[in-house]
Amino acid sequence: MSDASKRLEAVRAGIARAATLAGRRPDSVTLIAVSKAHPAAAVEPLIAAGQRDFGENRVQEAQAKWAALRDRHQGLRLHFIGALQSNKAAEAVALFDAIHSVDRPSLVTALAGAMERSGRRPDCFLQVNIGEEPQKGGCPITALPDLVAAARAAALPVAGLMCIPPADVEPAPYFALLAKLARRHDVAGLSMGMSGDYETAVMIGASHVRVGTALFGERE
Repeated sequence: MSDASKRLEAVRAGIARAATLAGRRPDSVTLIAVSKAHPAAAVEPLIAAGQRDFGENRVQEAQAKWAALRDRHQGLRLHFIGALQSNKAAEAVALFDAIHSVDRPSLVTALAGAMERSGRRPDCFLQVNIGEEPQKGGCPITALPDLVAAARAAALPVAGLMCIPPADVEPAPYFALLAKLARRHDVAGLSMGMSGDYETAVMIGASHVRVGTALFGERE
């Protein structure tokens, strides 16, 4: 078994363990392998091991990397997980199957226009600045009702909410708050949890976890 296979098996086992403890089916959780800043050569072993969902945070990097990979492999799904500029909306809609960082009405408008023109409708997650950190992207909690309303008025395919909790603190309360906000606004998906806390996120209801280091190892 390759190192990539071992790492993937370990993360999948962690997801299954947490899901079972929470009374959930492990296959209700989508594992997104965060491949940003990793070359195609580092991605290939995970694809060979059966991983199909991958996350990128730069449109241009993803365009360069994934054209050839998609030619060689069937069924790959790309998730955009970084800050998205409105002027990149059309390129993101053309390339990605899900966008996890919709955080302002102007981006909603840009994405809706790009979807109407292209006919592609990637899933959209509304990103919430759950820890109210000025250095982080995401919609302020108090502005979320207006963002949800704008997304629905624009007929955006809202799949759920996304957050990145503050570093170096217990993430569970932030995950629980995101789950509460999702219930309040009647959205199903929860994109939350990374390498250090994905099991906690799954126990609190994550539908998508975004895992990089645990799958690819530490970057040099």
